[in-house]
Amino acid sequence: MKRLILASNNKKKIKEMNEILKELNIEVESLENENINIDVVEDGKTFEENAKKKAKEIYEFLLKRGDENFIVLADDSGLTVDYLKGEPGIYSARYAGEHGNDKKNNEKLLKNLSGVHKENRGAKFICQLALFTDRGGYFKVTGDVKGHIVEELHGEGGFGYDPLFFYEPLNKTFAQLTSEEKNEISHRGVALKELKKIIRELL
Repeated sequence: MKRLILASNNKKKIKEMNEILKELNIEVESLENENINIDVVEDGKTFEENAKKKAKEIYEFLLKRGDENFIVLADDSGLTVDYLKGEPGIYSARYAGEHGNDKKNNEKLLKNLSGVHKENRGAKFICQLALFTDRGGYFKVTGDVKGHIVEELHGEGGFGYDPLFFYEPLNKTFAQLTSEEKNEISHRGVALKELKKIIRELL
């Protein structure tokens, strides 16, 4: 059986991906599970550059280690806000300076949008997936979803900017959605649905 190695140790992101990919006949592993201690520097200028770099570095490590029958999947995702000219963008996870501090990132976003009316608070979540196979094949998929940024946190679910990202069709923030609802319409869910078609052909 092929192993799909996620180039991440973000437990919430890994859980979300596992839920979406569970129907595939494939083992899904994190870097930690694979004993890979590599911290890829995300210095790309786009989501695609960062995702591809993460996937490629792990792919090259696995080849040197002599592994076979694997797929490496990397994800670079983020939030872009119209009024902020695309911020936080590729810096979404470290918007406030400390990587992965959701509380501070959300506080900074709210501060930067203070006094801005709803019609100017349009936003988009973007997910860029990069996949390398053990034979050197490279595939990329993008997913996105539009919404707007509310003025205070709502909901206990999700992670990142989910409590501030309001999705009009369901009249809820991403943090108020069930995992099933979110996986169906989120940027990551949309991208992974497309990627599943590619993975099925590789199995």
